[in-house]
Amino acid sequence: MRSTFFAIAAAAALTAGAVHAEPATYAVDPTHTFATFEIDHFGASVNRGRFNKKEGTVQFDKAAKTGKVELTLHIDSIDTGTEMFDKHLTSAEIFDAGQFPTAKFVGDKFTFKGDKLTAVAGSLTIKGKTQPVTLKANQFTCYDNPMLKREVCGGDFETTIDRTAFGVNYGVEYGFPKKVRIVAQIEAVKQ
Repeated sequence: MRSTFFAIAAAAALTAGAVHAEPATYAVDPTHTFATFEIDHFGASVNRGRFNKKEGTVQFDKAAKTGKVELTLHIDSIDTGTEMFDKHLTSAEIFDAGQFPTAKFVGDKFTFKGDKLTAVAGSLTIKGKTQPVTLKANQFTCYDNPMLKREVCGGDFETTIDRTAFGVNYGVEYGFPKKVRIVAQIEAVKQ
């Protein structure tokens, strides 16, 4: 009887430990992480660019379906494929990289549908202004990376922001739209 009690107590302790596991820490892999932006150009085309320098961390507890994402983008690493346009975007007239060298997303509200991550909500800071933003997950998974021999979690996310809420007002008077689509491909390696 006594051994049965101890077996049940041990099983309960193991189960409780599994449910209350600590979140795992993941480091953003800059070679598999890209943040891009798109803005309409007078209805004729779409201007696109990306941030080449980025870093961040992810805390993720699969069992509790909670976590926290911190992703920092370096404004001076904007790359549109056109050097003159990159200089204009990083100038004081638009992103002002001299005064505001980074943009940052911090997300701590994970939404799931069953076991599938559907969104991460948090805040985005651009030019010193912070606004709530929700990144919709178009896909998300965790897998064992055969080359790194570690778990990697990642997905493709997107949102649309009103750039004027962040003080990025250039060209509105000329007819450039306020709405900017952001697409973020993020992969992070378990530490």
